[in-house]
Amino acid sequence: MDADEIMARIGHGVELHHQRGDRDAARLLFARVWDEIGGERGDPLHVCVLAHSMAYVQDNVREELEWHLRALAAADRLTEDRVAGAGVPLPVAGLYPSLYLSVSECYRRLGELDHAREHLRQARAGIGSLGDDDYGRLIRGGLDRLENLLGE
Repeated sequence: MDADEIMARIGHGVELHHQRGDRDAARLLFARVWDEIGGERGDPLHVCVLAHSMAYVQDNVREELEWHLRALAAADRLTEDRVAGAGVPLPVAGLYPSLYLSVSECYRRLGELDHAREHLRQARAGIGSLGDDDYGRLIRGGLDRLENLLGE
């Protein structure tokens, strides 16, 4: 299976979840793709995108956090060439605010507020890598909402 097929299958899983509301089908598809790519040993881009997507179909916050942490670890292994070659419209640094935001939100929901605040700070530190576009505004808005919830 080539990389484009993997990204297309991940995209299909995201569609199942977000557009059709079928979390179970998305989770099953993501699990199959996870096995096929070799889990955490797979291509860091696939691992990052898949783990981040898999996190959102978990029923347990602790499991969601584990998937987000896998995505964050995979992002540390990404190269600019790999991201650009896949057509991702952001530099690697542009992925971190969203990843840290997701991790921070999980920690907040778990009541681990010190961890939540630390990851929020890390997300804020990387915000300059985002453009003034819909995605950048979405992440900034999420950070603002989380900051308010944490009383920052």
